[in-house]
Amino acid sequence: MSYTHTITVPLSWEEAVQRTREALAGQGFGILSEINVRSPFEAKLGADAAEAVGDYVILGACNPTLASRALAAEPDLGALLPCNVVVRRSGDADRTTVQAIDPQTMVRLSDHPAVREIADDAETRLRAALATLEGTSASAT
Repeated sequence: MSYTHTITVPLSWEEAVQRTREALAGQGFGILSEINVRSPFEAKLGADAAEAVGDYVILGACNPTLASRALAAEPDLGALLPCNVVVRRSGDADRTTVQAIDPQTMVRLSDHPAVREIADDAETRLRAALATLEGTSASAT
């Protein structure tokens, strides 16, 4: 079972993070949180662990309209928000991976009818953001 939508782009990690932010914003998502996974790995587990994970950030993306509808339908869905988007690249890679949570995961966990509609909308928007990112990276190469 897949729970993410994944693309790889021929961009540096920094450029992929910036363009991912822009693509998400174009679909109405803001970034509520940003977790740099590499930094605590290095601080707590050492340089080898940090090098193994590579450059790795988790962006907590939120479309306020969709989040509001989801929480109104089922307040417990807050445990699944925001929509996480990962941008990662190992040190020896020549491409950067971008992964977005598949909102249909919420549908598999909830039986509320409104959740399917909200997840469908979120999925359309996240896929559009990834497609935009793929398109801008293709023109950058």
